[in-house]
Amino acid sequence: CWDTLPPELHPVPTPVHQEYCGCNPLAQTGRSKLQNQRAALNQQILKAVRMRNGAENLLKVATNQKVREQVRLELSFVNSDLQMLKEELEGLNISVGVYQGTEEAFTIPLIPLGLKETKEVDFSVVLKDFILEHYSEDSCLYEDEIADLMDLRQACRTPSRDEAGVELLMSYFVQLGFVESRFCPPTRQMGLLFTWYDSFTGVPVSQQNLSLEKASILFNIGALYTQIGTRCNRQTQAGLENAMDAFQRAAGVLNYLKETFTHTPSYDMSPAMLSVLVKMMLAQAQESVLEKVCHPGIQNEFFMLVKVAQEAAKVAEAYRQLHAAMSQEPVKEHVPYSWASVACVKAHHYGALAHYFAATLLIDHQLTRSADDDHQEKCLSQLYRRMPEGLTALGTLRNDQQRCQLGKAHLLQAIGHHEESLREANLCKKLRDIQVLRDVLSAAHQRTQLKYSQHRADDDLLNFSAAPDVVPKTEQEVGIILPQFSKVTVVDFFQKLHNKCATYSVGMQKTYSMICLSMDDDDKTDKAKKISKKLSFLSWGTSKSRQKSASTLCLPAVGLARPQAKKKLAPPFSLLNSDSSLY
Repeated sequence: CWDTLPPELHPVPTPVHQEYCGCNPLAQTGRSKLQNQRAALNQQILKAVRMRNGAENLLKVATNQKVREQVRLELSFVNSDLQMLKEELEGLNISVGVYQGTEEAFTIPLIPLGLKETKEVDFSVVLKDFILEHYSEDSCLYEDEIADLMDLRQACRTPSRDEAGVELLMSYFVQLGFVESRFCPPTRQMGLLFTWYDSFTGVPVSQQNLSLEKASILFNIGALYTQIGTRCNRQTQAGLENAMDAFQRAAGVLNYLKETFTHTPSYDMSPAMLSVLVKMMLAQAQESVLEKVCHPGIQNEFFMLVKVAQEAAKVAEAYRQLHAAMSQEPVKEHVPYSWASVACVKAHHYGALAHYFAATLLIDHQLTRSADDDHQEKCLSQLYRRMPEGLTALGTLRNDQQRCQLGKAHLLQAIGHHEESLREANLCKKLRDIQVLRDVLSAAHQRTQLKYSQHRADDDLLNFSAAPDVVPKTEQEVGIILPQFSKVTVVDFFQKLHNKCATYSVGMQKTYSMICLSMDDDDKTDKAKKISKKLSFLSWGTSKSRQKSASTLCLPAVGLARPQAKKKLAPPFSLLNSDSSLY
């Protein structure tokens, strides 16, 4: 009986190792192809940026006029290549067709976020040294735990597009908190270099700090929620509710990232960009609310048309605010142009729908003696912030000519919005390639023109007066849903270690972006000797032996051994503001 033995002689239970697997990275799915293209583009952008930096440095020191002219010529070629690569990356960000549900037939596509790419990281050497040095324990006893951690990180690079994938990323995020508390004292660097690529610019950011890893995982959780939302079947009521929930959860994760990690070094995780992304997710959630209202069918009934008109106006308002936010600096320079075009197109499209349904309820319905005139009068008065000059709600309902005239004014406003949405879609090359978007915009435009032609009169232009805007109103206000990490069951891999060695430190360390240098082969050989015995999950079809994946170095910082409290933190973008850092 173990109870008769002293506590120190009790056997330590052997943990059951769990296999952590993401999606097969070699599977020829649409999403995997996009991610592979993104990874290849990131490498090309890194190469082009290094060439540009070298050319700019040579231009600064060169004194020979002929050499300077040749360098300027090469620099123009490199900048041109960078611009082309940026456009290719933008094309991947607007590849909405891959992420849409297979049941989608005649609905406007929604915009998902792509996952951030990273390089492999070998935890074994650093964690083994720290266990031996700080805890005075045999580091070989923790080879399986270290391998489990690396397996989990590798699986998080290709998560499945469902709740299991979200849970996988959340598990790794919580596990990073355990690792940070045990292996990251505030007085020293962890010694691992984490490299993540900006989702919009493709520029790599390298940092010897676990905060970059945690922030990037949070971004990918939000991105995965957006992919789940766009994948939902929007032809069913349940699918629309799931899409609404997914986009609100994506907004919650991105907002949590913005408020928790305030010194993120890449532009895709800057507070300004995250604020725009939160607005975009909420706008798409509000769009799903409108589709949910219209899903059973829009009956040609007065109160139903009032409701749909105000719901459409609410969606138009959300996209107008989103487009205004995308047009502000510094976001304007880095947000994909096609995204701003989509926001503008949808703002005009749903604004046109609001005017169309307002016109329909005015033209097709008249007040009868048996009708609830008080209720209709109240609804019509609440449709506008202010009735047009010289008109009253009850008088308009009872006067056929006034109703028809105001309805045709709404139709003219709707036609103007439709034409603007079509024009904006034609200006953007990426949107011209999305056929379903063009079909939806054209069909809505033709329907409004047909409605106007049925009631058109020769003196319309003489008696024309602009119709007031419809007041935005919704029966279901959307909002952010914060992530609930407490619901994810996570076991600390290193729970066998005794008391934790460090407390959480929120300061983001100095970042070296695009100063990634290749390591010497000798250094790789020496580090490769320290490999855990347990084979970890690697990419499908690759060598079975674990390879050292941290193939980059950052320049040494001065005074790394000093306490963090004595450091003066650099501004979050101090190293990214030069012309040679971002395009």
